[in-house]
Amino acid sequence: MRGLTVVGGGHVGRVLGRLFSAAGAFAVQDVLARSADSAARAAAFIGSGAGAVSYAALRPAEVYMLTVSDDQIVPACEALAAAVPLQGAVVFHCSGALASDRLQAARAAGAYLASVHPIRSFADVEAVAAGFAGTFCGVEGDRQALDVLLPALAAIGARAVQIDPAAKTVYHAAAVFASNYLVTVIDAALRAYQAAGIPEAVARELARPLAIESMENAFRLGAAPALTGPVARGDMATVLRQQDAVMAWDAATGQLYRSLVPPTIALADRKRAGQP
Repeated sequence: MRGLTVVGGGHVGRVLGRLFSAAGAFAVQDVLARSADSAARAAAFIGSGAGAVSYAALRPAEVYMLTVSDDQIVPACEALAAAVPLQGAVVFHCSGALASDRLQAARAAGAYLASVHPIRSFADVEAVAAGFAGTFCGVEGDRQALDVLLPALAAIGARAVQIDPAAKTVYHAAAVFASNYLVTVIDAALRAYQAAGIPEAVARELARPLAIESMENAFRLGAAPALTGPVARGDMATVLRQQDAVMAWDAATGQLYRSLVPPTIALADRKRAGQP
């Protein structure tokens, strides 16, 4: 069984380390974190591996998983390459926004590179570890690295989706649209209801069925067929009246409303053309 070193004692490293170890995909060897306490807690969660607080303490391994923050990937890789022999090893990171080309120090040392991005929230590590099966992971990298990582991902129930590394930032933006910005738009709806005199708790109940049904329709039918409302009907007089009213109430929210009109018109055109 290939030995795995985890660089980064945070949520992602803990969950993947535990899953890889439990599935027999890799034997977790060392877990590097910023402090001895964090390293020990990460190793305890994983259920195997020795905690480490310096790159010099790492033993050579066949696979290295970097689960540090995006801004630490390059320096972590450079420190790793300076500390252990990487010839023929697999080095991968778990960033959703950066491609495997950020690991050039490892490539120069003879390693094969990849990135593996689990597409889900890791806020509750116990829940994620227990229910990880079926999780999609965006992957890209060297064939030699993927030949090692894809079977390991399959062993923990992950569903690997290969992506274009040149489009990694756009890929990550897709997740931001589907998650972060969706919450921003819902917040605008809740605040607009409240501006009309509706209590916040009631506003949530008013918005909930609209938001949930719209999302379910979009995922079931496709975005264009799911579109309803004044833009879909071609009622631009109502759209402009709403835009002016929202702008008068709150300029920032009015700008958000205005920015959403053109792409929604394009979506309505696709609906009329019978496109998904």
